[in-house]
Amino acid sequence: MTTPDTDLLIARALAWRDEDPDEDTRVELSGIISAVEDGLDEEARADLADRFRGTLEFGTAGLRGALGAGPNRMNRVVVIRAAAGLAAYLLAEGTTPGTPVVIGYDARHNSDVFARDTAEVMAGAGLVPLLLPRPLPTPLLAFAIRELGCAAGVMVTASHNPPQDNGYKVYLGDGSQIVPPADSGIAAAIAAVGSLASVPRPTLETTSGRVLDDSIVDAYLDTVAGVAADGPRDLAIVYTPLHGVGGGVLPLVLETAGFAAPAVVTEQELPDPDFPTVAFPNPEEPGAIDRAIALAEKVHADLVVANDPDADRCAAAVPGPEGWRMLRGDEVGALLADHLLRTGRTGVYATSIVSSSLLGTMAAAHGQRYAETLTGFKWIGRLHELVFGYEEALGYCVDPANVADKDGVSAALLLCEIAAQAKADGRSLLDLLDDIAVTYGLHATDQLSVRVTDLAEIGAAMGRLRDTPPATLGGSPVTAADDLSAGSPDLPPTDGLRYRTADGSRVVVRPSGTEPKLKCYLEVVVPVAEGDVATARAEAATRLTALRADIAAAAGI
Repeated sequence: MTTPDTDLLIARALAWRDEDPDEDTRVELSGIISAVEDGLDEEARADLADRFRGTLEFGTAGLRGALGAGPNRMNRVVVIRAAAGLAAYLLAEGTTPGTPVVIGYDARHNSDVFARDTAEVMAGAGLVPLLLPRPLPTPLLAFAIRELGCAAGVMVTASHNPPQDNGYKVYLGDGSQIVPPADSGIAAAIAAVGSLASVPRPTLETTSGRVLDDSIVDAYLDTVAGVAADGPRDLAIVYTPLHGVGGGVLPLVLETAGFAAPAVVTEQELPDPDFPTVAFPNPEEPGAIDRAIALAEKVHADLVVANDPDADRCAAAVPGPEGWRMLRGDEVGALLADHLLRTGRTGVYATSIVSSSLLGTMAAAHGQRYAETLTGFKWIGRLHELVFGYEEALGYCVDPANVADKDGVSAALLLCEIAAQAKADGRSLLDLLDDIAVTYGLHATDQLSVRVTDLAEIGAAMGRLRDTPPATLGGSPVTAADDLSAGSPDLPPTDGLRYRTADGSRVVVRPSGTEPKLKCYLEVVVPVAEGDVATARAEAATRLTALRADIAAAAGI
C-alpha cells in the first residue's frame, strides 16, 4: 500500500517516463516504479525519490552527474532540455539564426547519443550544428569554436569522473567555458523549456548541419605540433590515454613534431567507457598510471606522460634516485612556465588560488604580469593577453591563442620538448626543478583530499572551520584567514577558506566543483641555502606533514 506522497512521486515518474525518448531509461524507470508500487522495497522508493528530488543543476561546469532515468540524472531528456535552453539563450543574446554551433563528445557511455540530440535541437532552433566526426579531446572542441567561427560549443564529457557519470560542458564564441552570469542565464532558459514534444528535433541529415570531416582534426594536430620549437628529439616516451580519446591524437602530434612514437600501454590504449584497469580514470589518483610506470621500467623510458579520458589534463612521471615518481601539477606548471619565460614568451602568466605561489615569483623575476583566479579554466582561459595558465589539478594552457582552455595534448608535447633538451644537456627534469628551487626558493605543495558519500559531511567540515578557525597551522601562528565566500575586488565569491601563517605557509580549503570531495591545498616555502636542495626538501616535507595534520584536525576530517 502506498502513501499520498508516494502516489505523487509515482505520478511524476510516470509523466517523466512517458515523455522520455530513450527506451533504455524508460525500461529502467518502469522497473523502479513497479518496485515502489509493490510497497515492499524501501530502497527502490529512496532511489526514485532521489531521481526526482530536483533537476540536475546547470552551473559554470555545465551539467555533470550519474547516468540514469529521472531529472536528477544524466539522460536524453535532461540533455535535450539543456540544449533547447542553450539555443534559446544564444538567440536571446543576439546570435543570428544560421550561426554555427560545434558539438564534440568523448567515448563515455551515451556521449555520442547526447551529442547528436544536441545537434538536432540546435538545428530545430535555427542554428547550424557542426558535429565533430568521432570521440575526440575536449581541447579540440575548444579549438574548433574559434577555428570555425562558432557562436558556442558543447562538449559531452565527464572528464575524469567515474564510468557511471557523464556531463555537458558549454563554451561561448570566445572559446572559453561559461562563467556567471551566462550560467544562470542558460539555467533560466532551460527552466523555461516546455514539454519535450515542443522542442523541434529534425534529423541532422535534413538540415544545414553536418558531421565534420577530419580536416578540423588535422588543423588541430598541425596547430598543436607547432607549439614545439626545433631542437633535440631523442627521448624515450611511454604514454597512456587511460582508456580515453587521447590515444588517437597525442602519438600523432608527437610524431608530427619529430619525436619517435611513444610506447603505449596496450591495456589502456583504446577508448573504453568502463575504464576496466583503473579505480578512477584520473591520473591524479593513486595507482592510475602504475601500468605506464611498469612499462617505462621495462623499456628504460625517459618520461611517462598520461592524459585523462578527455585529454584536457596531462600527468607526467620521471625516474629518480628512488625509482619512478609522478610529478605534481605544480611541478609540471613550474617546468612549463620556466621554459616559456626563458624563451621570451611575454604576456600574462596565470594560475588559480589553490595552485603554488611560485608562478607569481617567477613571472615577477622576468618582468611579466601575473594573475590569480578562482579554480577552473573558465576563469583562467578568458584572461586578456594570457600567455600561459595552469592549475595544480594537471591542467595547462600553453597556447591560449588557439585553445583558451586546458589542453593535455599540447602540454604533453611541450613537456617532451623540455625533457629532450634536458637529456641532450646531460640533465633531467628533476635537475631543472632543483634549478628552479635554487633560483626562487623551494615551493613545496601537497594536498589532503577526502572523498565522501554524504555531501553534508563537506558542509559540516567547512562549518567547523568557519565557526572555530585554527589559531596555528604547522606550529606557526595564522596571520591571515580569508573567507572566500565574501568575495574581494580581485576574486568573485566562492566557497573556500584561505589561511596564511607567520612562516609563509598557506592552506586553502574548498569543496571540489566536480567530485564529492573536500580538498585542502597546502604550500610551504623554504629558502635553499648554498644550493642544498635536499635539505630544503626534507624541511618542506616535515612542515607539510604538520600542516596536513593540523588542518585535518581543525576540519574534523
